[in-house]
Amino acid sequence: MIYTVTLNPSIDYIVNVDNFQIDSINRMISDQKFPGGKGINVSRVLKRLDVTSIAFGFIGGFTGDFIENVLKSESVLSDFVRVAGDSRINIKLKSQYETEINGQGPTISEQNSTDFFKKLEQIQPGDYLILAGNIPSSLESNLYEKIAKWGNEKGVNIVVDASGKALLDVVKHKPFFIKPNHHELGELFDVTISTVEEAIPYGQKLLELGAKNVGISLAGMGAILMTEKDIFVSNVPKGEVINSVGAGDSLVAGFIGTYVKTNDKVTAFKTAVAAGSATAFSSDLTSRKKIEELIDQVMIEKR
Repeated sequence: MIYTVTLNPSIDYIVNVDNFQIDSINRMISDQKFPGGKGINVSRVLKRLDVTSIAFGFIGGFTGDFIENVLKSESVLSDFVRVAGDSRINIKLKSQYETEINGQGPTISEQNSTDFFKKLEQIQPGDYLILAGNIPSSLESNLYEKIAKWGNEKGVNIVVDASGKALLDVVKHKPFFIKPNHHELGELFDVTISTVEEAIPYGQKLLELGAKNVGISLAGMGAILMTEKDIFVSNVPKGEVINSVGAGDSLVAGFIGTYVKTNDKVTAFKTAVAAGSATAFSSDLTSRKKIEELIDQVMIEKR
């Protein structure tokens, strides 16, 4: 079984306005509402790949109801902890410029945290637990490290899509897969990474520190998969980038969802790149059809 963790879910409210004006009344051309949060995105794309997962995290209020109801309508399983406050709303204003206003999210109490760890007890050795996104300020900053340590001791395959110290701290606990983009990888080692060749040595460092597999996304330059034995580099399919939100999450879903079915990392990597690109070329998360349309464009080179 695959489980995803989204500690601070949201409603992503996407608003389209023609020629937005400050200090004036603006009228929407269109708007869309989606359940948001990196782990939730992973679960939604996994379902589109016909892979079952259970979404964990914290939700509350009428906004939490919306998130839960949309997931239910998409047949995505969830087992959230209910909190006292409302789940946040993130506003994404699209006009001549793109502007984002992200909500803070509810406070998570000590009892909420205890309830969350009780839910983790259902995870069995060999299962996959995907930790995605930032850790809210009301939770302990080393939460991912704590979970990764527990998972390593229990034989759970930990997957981490986070940045900064939260990512670096889990590596020593031998996560199955981590996925920094090239900016996040550079920040970890205080360098600027602009090419595949520059990224590979730092991906190697993460392997040496304990990660079992490292995926590095480089936007239009492609992606890299580094395993304990091999290095694979992919191109990027051709298409118009409409929305980059969720592309990295789709890559994670494509890789893990395909790997659990095929036990083949190269096939999983190819699907991952197609899934990430397909979401970037869509207004919401990708469909399975879109992934299938792009997958033949993905070329994998072994280094």
